[in-house]
Amino acid sequence: MTINQTDATRTALHRNGGSAVAETLHKHGVDLIFGIPGTHNLEIYRHLVRLGIRPVTHRHEQGAGYAADGYSQVAGKPGVVITTSGPATLNAMVAAGTSYAESRPVLIISSGLPSGTEYLDGGELHDTKDTLAAMASMTEWSTRANTPQEATEAIAHAFEVLATGRPRPVYVEIPCDVLGQDWDGEVATAGDIVTPALDEALVQQATLLLGGATRPAIIAGGGARGADEQVRLLAERLSAPVISTCNGKGVLSEDHALSLGANIRLKSAQEWLAGSDALLVVGSELGDSDLWEGKITSPNVIRIDIAESQLTLNAPARIAIHADATEALSAIVASLAEQEAPAAPTESAARDLAEVKAALAAEARADGETWFELNDELRRALPADTIIAGDSSQVTYMGTVHFFPVPSKNSFLYMPRVATLGYALPAAIGAKVAKPDAPVVALLGDGALMFSIQELVTAVEQGLSIVVVVANNGGYREIRDQQAARGIAPVGVDLHVPDLVALANAIGATGERAENAQDAATRARAALGRRGPTVICLDFP
Repeated sequence: MTINQTDATRTALHRNGGSAVAETLHKHGVDLIFGIPGTHNLEIYRHLVRLGIRPVTHRHEQGAGYAADGYSQVAGKPGVVITTSGPATLNAMVAAGTSYAESRPVLIISSGLPSGTEYLDGGELHDTKDTLAAMASMTEWSTRANTPQEATEAIAHAFEVLATGRPRPVYVEIPCDVLGQDWDGEVATAGDIVTPALDEALVQQATLLLGGATRPAIIAGGGARGADEQVRLLAERLSAPVISTCNGKGVLSEDHALSLGANIRLKSAQEWLAGSDALLVVGSELGDSDLWEGKITSPNVIRIDIAESQLTLNAPARIAIHADATEALSAIVASLAEQEAPAAPTESAARDLAEVKAALAAEARADGETWFELNDELRRALPADTIIAGDSSQVTYMGTVHFFPVPSKNSFLYMPRVATLGYALPAAIGAKVAKPDAPVVALLGDGALMFSIQELVTAVEQGLSIVVVVANNGGYREIRDQQAARGIAPVGVDLHVPDLVALANAIGATGERAENAQDAATRARAALGRRGPTVICLDFP
């Protein structure tokens, strides 16, 4: 049967549960989604084009989730994933767990089993025991909507949750039959965002402690990214050095005179912080994933966090301020401005700062000498505004974290707490989609790349000029090193690596082999203007 244009248009415009989802996304400013169309979510996809929502189709739902994570950081708004039911939803679950641990706003929407068939173990297509419960374990909030109107209301509420408190992923599941049901309701809208009331008495206490300190210092975590200007103003007012966690990298430009970089894991950093008489911690849980078995032990800790639960974790606070970081820091800066201007830093303070910078550089080099040259050459060759995505690879956590300074927040995409493999490439895709004119580079090991190599096809299809620099050391070097440290002979870690240059070319990307770090950096710079992705492989012994 031939469907004429009028019938096709009428079908496309027919409002149903799928349009309730798509229209709600559109109303909340969503113009792009990551995901894969499937049998059970087609009624959502039906309405995307007419609403101006661009679908980016991935080759695995985990890649879609990581791309949404990277997008959320660079775009400054939630990334949205649409999956189909069952295994597709579970494929996205690891990415949801990553966004949860790293505090990133991602909305995952999935079709679900037909109404009344859930929990029956009845053999439906994509039947799984309980995807809602599985996703609830990895997200801040989750729900199953049982009517089209519940779907629009659930998604609107999801945007409320995403903007309230600590940013974390949320999940909405809609039964596939509900997506096809007729609907003629109103599109719901997220309510007003309520932030914690700022305690002015605590602000004054913090002001007095910081203003009277002789060795103030600031730790900027991921929760400080929205308050980067306030961090800079406060640091300059106090002449207080700023050190960051991995997720706080670039909150203060790392070429700023007061920046100590993202070096908080280093022992010399923790020893120096212990001598601070007023240590301000903004938006960090100070967890082991940042401190690497270290501790923050300063006697006068001030903590600011949007999540009240974080104020008591891992380092006792003399002053604990439950508030939005921008609001709290602005109040402290304003309060300090009413006081007499502090004296210029003494020669002793300048010498102390120079000494700690030298100690940090020496310790980082001792740990990560193998990865210094590649990161350093790339930093010299690439534009200042390059967005660099890392993975759970030595070249990232022993290299890029320390040796690739960035000028601003959200320029370094990484996941130190979950430390998953396969993140960098899809996160770079999300970054490039969010900011098409920005130079975007993924720097990772061969082991990490093989977890998401299929997403190179996505980058080819989307025409994204991403540069992927692969430090190829033939497998899982970090685990090999750990085996050696424990007296275990290498087992399961020295792996066959395909010809990555040939593979990239076969996929439709450009594959190149670099002779050395300088050559890799030169090739990376040249590839920035090339349409489509480029893979540059550099072998390490």
